[in-house]
Amino acid sequence: MKCGWREGNQIRLLENGDEYYPAVFTAIEQARQKIILETFIWFEDAVGWQLHDALLQAARRGVSIEVLLDGYGSADLSDSFVGELTAAGVVFRYYDPRPRLFGMRTNLFRRMHRKIVVVDGTVAFVGGINFSAEHMSDYGPEAKQDYAVRVEGPVVQDILQFEVENLPGNADARRFWHRRHRPEANRTPGEAQALFVWRDNHDHRDDIERHYLQMLAHAKREVIIANAYFFPGYRLLHAMRKSARRGVTVKLVVQGEPDMPIVKVGARLLYRYLLKGGVKIFEYRRRPLHGKVALMDDRWATVGSSNLDPLSLSLNLEANLIVHDRAFNHTLRENLNNIIAHDCQQVDSSMVPERSWWNLTQSVLAFHFLRHFPAVIGWLPAHTPKMAQVPPPEQSSLETQDRYDPENPGVKP
Repeated sequence: MKCGWREGNQIRLLENGDEYYPAVFTAIEQARQKIILETFIWFEDAVGWQLHDALLQAARRGVSIEVLLDGYGSADLSDSFVGELTAAGVVFRYYDPRPRLFGMRTNLFRRMHRKIVVVDGTVAFVGGINFSAEHMSDYGPEAKQDYAVRVEGPVVQDILQFEVENLPGNADARRFWHRRHRPEANRTPGEAQALFVWRDNHDHRDDIERHYLQMLAHAKREVIIANAYFFPGYRLLHAMRKSARRGVTVKLVVQGEPDMPIVKVGARLLYRYLLKGGVKIFEYRRRPLHGKVALMDDRWATVGSSNLDPLSLSLNLEANLIVHDRAFNHTLRENLNNIIAHDCQQVDSSMVPERSWWNLTQSVLAFHFLRHFPAVIGWLPAHTPKMAQVPPPEQSSLETQDRYDPENPGVKP
């Protein structure tokens, strides 16, 4: 089976946890056969417990459930939290759950960064939103701005097939599925079309990046890229400048209030190069930007988990949905233009570091270090990340578990 463009889908943009969580929980509540869920972060907070209870109820009514969490991003879930799910029959796995060294997590690289939910093979969710309260708009100044999609239709079978064939014991199927291929061209453009793409550390190392490059090469009027952690390689930077220089309006939205200061430092190293080429840059200032979305002209768009930085483009496991649909493109464009107009500051020459030998030297060293960061990591002793399944607990331990109290969220089991 080869993943390709699928027609006849129903695709809805979901903004932040306010729209994403109710949609996911409703789908889980309506599940009758099978749920597959994988995410980078699942926290033991109000949102995490809502997901826990939704899955627990589904398991108790006989739904088959497979969960895959990243061993770095979701390392702090308690045994009692996980144990109640596994005792109910949920298959619970961690991707690369490595031991701590002097209290510090050691599985820093090659993370399972995808955020995918598939329910009964009929509805799927793909995007950048984790399961944590910080994705809710009422979380406060640190609430994250992010996106996902809910999709029904033929492309759901591609997503389901990808998930099933990546479960342990399906290596033979993966050898056929995970073969290197060029970005799938949409040879019969229409509406309600979708393509599922991913990045791994085998045969699909740069598939998502190549779709971005293809999009920039084909753009005729406008490109908007909103990306939380923006520090791509030269190919993508050059493609953005080249597109702008031939008259395409290229807008880049990056973090202005980042959750990690190094994010702004890295992005600003690129400002002069992009501005000189005609790219318009906007810093999102309302709160941390966590989205990974883009659109081109009036039909093409993508939403997913992949940042445009060395980790996502060269090390992490990522997944995006590419959409060819006028209505979806319009909805995303309205959303992004609204935050550009009301929540962003446009970057001008005054925000670019002055040209000097010292600043130039700093920029060159930092740029080349970050650009070659994946190769540097490759020099370290290599290991093959594995998935570890959590066994169900002993019955006696279940009897002593406490439950989360939503009236007192500071108290955990």
